Amino acid sequence: MNSPPPTVTLREITADTVRAVIRLNVADGQDRFVAPNAVSLAQALFSPEAWYRAIYAGDELAGFVMLADESLCSPASAVPKAVVWRLMIDARFQRRGIGRAAMQRIIEHVRAKGIFRTLQLSYVPGPGCPEPFYLSLGFRHTGRIDDGEVVLELPIDSSGERAG
Repeated sequence: MNSPPPTVTLREITADTVRAVIRLNVADGQDRFVAPNAVSLAQALFSPEAWYRAIYAGDELAGFVMLADESLCSPASAVPKAVVWRLMIDARFQRRGIGRAAMQRIIEHVRAKGIFRTLQLSYVPGPGCPEPFYLSLGFRHTGRIDDGEVVLELPIDSSGERAG
């Protein structure tokens, strides 16, 4: 009998966990789609809008996520944006539903703030890109390209339901 998948949570990165987060790696050939976690954490130091967490599957470190949350800026924009800057799942944890569950936690986090109209993200197009994954979560093409990356968005209805 198969055991149920582990609960996926987003946890703050601490002095005790940062080195393990930096050691996470995507599968071979995926490194062109996402920056190393060390680079992301360095960028977060200089980005007041950066919101980042470690992704856990049960008690095991499985990935990393970083959002640009404009509501964290001072002063905050009148219509702040939320953008998934980085999402990575370690190669050992891929194809187990952990990325999907992590994105669901991210969407819940953004929706719970009650101030965003959409959640945006972008991806590098090409063979093996994450486009089908994002579309299966309800993201839609915007028709925009940003620095060579295709921009998608998920309408967010702050009442708790997906818009559209």
